[in-house]
Amino acid sequence: MNRRTILAASGGALSATVAGCAGVLETDDGDDDLAVEEVADGFEHPWSLSVVPDDGRLLVTEREGALSVLEPDDGDVEDVDGAPDVYAEGQGGLLDAAFHPDFPDEPWLYLTYATANDDGESTTALGRGELDLEPGSLEGFEELYAVEPFLDATDHYGSRVVFGEDGAVYVTVGDRGSKEFGPDHYSQDTSTAIGSTLRLEPDGSIPDDNPFLDDEDVLDELYSYGHRNAQGMSVHPETDELWQSEHGEEDGDMLRIVEEGANHGWPVVHYGCEYGTDDPVGDEFDDRDDVVDPVYYWECNSGGFPPAGMTFYDGDAFEEWEGDLFVGNLAGEYLGRFTVDGTDVEEVDPLLEGQGWRIRDVVTHPETGALYVAVDDADAPIVRLTPE
Repeated sequence: MNRRTILAASGGALSATVAGCAGVLETDDGDDDLAVEEVADGFEHPWSLSVVPDDGRLLVTEREGALSVLEPDDGDVEDVDGAPDVYAEGQGGLLDAAFHPDFPDEPWLYLTYATANDDGESTTALGRGELDLEPGSLEGFEELYAVEPFLDATDHYGSRVVFGEDGAVYVTVGDRGSKEFGPDHYSQDTSTAIGSTLRLEPDGSIPDDNPFLDDEDVLDELYSYGHRNAQGMSVHPETDELWQSEHGEEDGDMLRIVEEGANHGWPVVHYGCEYGTDDPVGDEFDDRDDVVDPVYYWECNSGGFPPAGMTFYDGDAFEEWEGDLFVGNLAGEYLGRFTVDGTDVEEVDPLLEGQGWRIRDVVTHPETGALYVAVDDADAPIVRLTPE
């Protein structure tokens, strides 16, 4: 049963004169019109979109805990039973999703989510279950990893999960909002996974080639550390590099190429300031040779770019976008587009401005080349972008 309201069916954009309805925008480069369609609405803070392999439908997670499958051709939405119980407080809840690289032969669906203990403290967790699309159930869900320690906080869980080209599972973990700036911050404490990127085997075990296995002062599961709150992660389709979008403090937002075994700086170096001030957090990157610089950043007083989900465009619908990086902007309420040439990144042609949409996630449909966008709101649509 469809528990959503279908707003637009396939077959072209609908004419509209009000924001939030299907309509037509024009790209800034002036080459092609962009058709913007709301495929379905009624989602409660959707957090992630994933295209079901060999199927074409979209898997949608909602922060409050719902999991569903959306048919993009007609807007039909079917609930999926068996998702884990989540801690849906503050920024916590049901977060990201990723399919096993060999899905459906290996029918595992991986989820990240916030979970709580009996004392009401919470953390970021990774789990998996076997997805059966007919009748729509997630069977035998099990927790694979939970970050220690649990904390009395509801901010900065991360959390994105992707499979690398090496077959490993990568998970971003936020710093949980700690304001203990300095070298004793959680993100600089390698005895915890808070403020890190994890690298795990598909069964949750530790790969035997992780970078810190021979360092007794660092958790074996860490791939990188010194992160604040990465809410976007994508594998570059040509270089296989792991890219992340990460929230700064007062501005200081950044795009990163994650380096194996490296300290990425937070909060001992940063481009942002403490909230409500002009006071810098930490040193400048140029003053340290033991941390990894971002490839793109927004300085304090720049207005920032509070980033969310991201994808590299590798579809056929928009030839001029091939290889570009798309990143959701939350407070700025638009979809950012960035050209990428190695480590040379430039922001161009923002999309969906003026719609009043906090963009939580974006994904390229491999069959049609359309971009699908999740809007972060209490009664939110899933939006499709195609050439007009």
